[in-house]
Amino acid sequence: MGIYEDELLEGFKEMVRSVHDHGSRIVLQISHAGYFANAKLTGKTPMAPSPVEGFAKSPRKAMTVEDIEQIARAFGQAADRAKRAGFDGVQIHAAHGYLLSQFLSPAFNKRRDLYGGSIENRARIILEVVRQIRAAVTRDFPVLVKINSQDFVDGGLTLEDSLQVGAMLQEGGADAIELSGGTLVSGNLSPSITGILSEEKEAYFRDAAKSFKEKLHLPLILVGGIRSFHLAEQLIAEGYADYISMSRPFIREPDLINRWKSGDRRKSMCLSDSRCRGPLMDGEGIYCVVEKKLKEEM
Repeated sequence: MGIYEDELLEGFKEMVRSVHDHGSRIVLQISHAGYFANAKLTGKTPMAPSPVEGFAKSPRKAMTVEDIEQIARAFGQAADRAKRAGFDGVQIHAAHGYLLSQFLSPAFNKRRDLYGGSIENRARIILEVVRQIRAAVTRDFPVLVKINSQDFVDGGLTLEDSLQVGAMLQEGGADAIELSGGTLVSGNLSPSITGILSEEKEAYFRDAAKSFKEKLHLPLILVGGIRSFHLAEQLIAEGYADYISMSRPFIREPDLINRWKSGDRRKSMCLSDSRCRGPLMDGEGIYCVVEKKLKEEM
C-alpha cells in the first residue's frame, strides 16, 4: 500500500471506517524502503544514504541533499493525508533497515555531509521528518516513531547511539517510541524471530527497553515476540515499557485481546514460524497458514 498521492485516500477512508465501526483505533505506519526498495515495482534505481556494497546485487543511488529534503516533505504530506483519511495517528518507521533506519546505521550510512558521521548527523533526517509531520498535523495528533535498539549487523546501530536518538526524538516532538531491533540482513536476529515457544524466549528486546525507560520519560512501546498475557502484564508492572505491541499473534488470532479480556489468559496460539509472510509476498494478502490449514481439515 502507499499514501503518496490523494487518489489513494478513498481506500484508506474505507479501512479507517471499518476499524472505527468495530470500536478500535488505527494508526498509519509511514515508511520508505530506501536501499531495499523493489526496483521491479518502482521502475527506478533504489535510493539509499550511501551506495554500500554487500547487501544487494544491483546498484543503489546515493541520495542528494535535495532527495533527502524531498523525502522529509513527502513524509509530512503522507501524514496530512493520513489525518484527512481519518487515521488516529501516524507512526514513522525508522527501524528494521528501512530508509530512515539506514540513515541511523553506520553500516549503511557512509556519508560525509550533515547527514552522516556522528549520531546527531545520522538522526538529522528523522528529526526533519518529525518537524515536517508536526507542521502538517495538529499538535494533538499522535506521532509515534519506531526505531531499532540495535541493528545486529557488523558496524550497525548500537544501543548507545539508539538511546541518543531516543533523547532527540523526545525533545523533537515525538509522542512515543516503539522499540524493536534487527534488519532484513541480520540473520537469526532479524525483527521477527522464529521458534518463540517458551516464555523465556519472549520479549527479546526487554533489556534494551529497560535502558530506554531509565533514561527517557517518553512513553515506550515494546515489541518483539511477546506471546503471554502474564509476561506482558509483568513487563509493564516492572517498568520495562508503558505499552505492549504485537504483530504475528493477531494474524493467528484477531480476537486475542478480547479473549484475554474475557478471562481466558492462555498465551497466544501463534507458533512464531513467520509462514504468514509467504502469502503476503505472493500478493495473496496476509493470513495464518497454520490456521487456514486447520480450518480446511475440519
